[in-house]
Amino acid sequence: MNSEAFYLHANKALIDGRWQQQQYLLIADGIIQQISSKAEAGIAVLELSDGMLLPGFIDTQVNGGGGILFNQQPTVEALRLMMSAHRAFGTTAMLPTVITDDIHSMQQAADAVAAALARAEPGIIGIHFEGPHLSHAKRGCHPSHYLRSLSAAELALYQRTDLGVRMLTVAPEAVSPEQIRLLCDAGVIVCLGHSNADSDTVLAALDAGATGFTHLYNGMSALTSREPGMVGTALADPRAYCGIILDGEHVHPLSARLAYQAKGAARLVLVTDAMSPVGTDQKEFEFFDGKVTRQGLKLTNAEGSLAGSVLDMASAVRFATEQLQLELATAIEMATATAADFIGQSRIRGRIQVGAQADLIWMDKNYKIQQSWIAGKTA
Repeated sequence: MNSEAFYLHANKALIDGRWQQQQYLLIADGIIQQISSKAEAGIAVLELSDGMLLPGFIDTQVNGGGGILFNQQPTVEALRLMMSAHRAFGTTAMLPTVITDDIHSMQQAADAVAAALARAEPGIIGIHFEGPHLSHAKRGCHPSHYLRSLSAAELALYQRTDLGVRMLTVAPEAVSPEQIRLLCDAGVIVCLGHSNADSDTVLAALDAGATGFTHLYNGMSALTSREPGMVGTALADPRAYCGIILDGEHVHPLSARLAYQAKGAARLVLVTDAMSPVGTDQKEFEFFDGKVTRQGLKLTNAEGSLAGSVLDMASAVRFATEQLQLELATAIEMATATAADFIGQSRIRGRIQVGAQADLIWMDKNYKIQQSWIAGKTA
């Protein structure tokens, strides 16, 4: 056995989606090697008493944190600071997200992620490009002068093979089904959002291979009686995953509950869409040519549009249990296993199971993270 092997002993643990008592997890080489009711002699045991052992949270939409906005500081050090801020709230894997910007900034962000992956920076698993191929009508806080059609330069960027998990949010009226199919064939996870498309256009994008919707309800054509829009199509189509921001600002609890009833825990993914203030007391920050201001849990730009969130994953789980009245295991599933399934990483992370990477968190009954491990290592 590896000399660095150790056991985590938890009174309560969520093992492959089910609560179990008095479990010993044998960790070696960053992997969960064994789950049992007792420990072998001669191997160190770390006792975890009050609280619960959980798979680490996976956040597929993280614009910033720790005072950093990734667009503004596309460096490995910035990624490290963002990850540290979110790790304190249970995130052990994330997709740093690039908001609509010029191609040079997008390439710099991609280079930073590639360098982070090459250095095995804890928690950085890929990149999410949110734009620039979006609808002007539903752009939200995305700068209009950077919205554009898909060109050869962007296509080459998305097809890079050194970026880990690659996610791209597009408006289906701005990117054709043929282009979506090309992206999917290249291994890109295509999501739909910031769109004013009708249901036929959305369905064509899903048929072409798109598999997700970015921040359900926000920045998309609404459900009406005679036109389902993007919202209605997202809720009705069983194939697609839907990210949702549960901060009490982006989505009303009743709308969120409807989304859960339509999609279930297997297709609804908790995300933060977090901006730089997460983990800080920052009240405002520069954003392209303007400024974003924080009021409580709400971030708005000068035009009054919501501009991301100050949400963290532990708070999203808490909202799901307290406001949507979901079971804790169900809320955790949407922050872990469902997210892992969405990005094709179900064998690696998102569940406590033998063979998975030891991305784990120790959370108390008040949703406070007491400890975290990424590949078996603490911060």
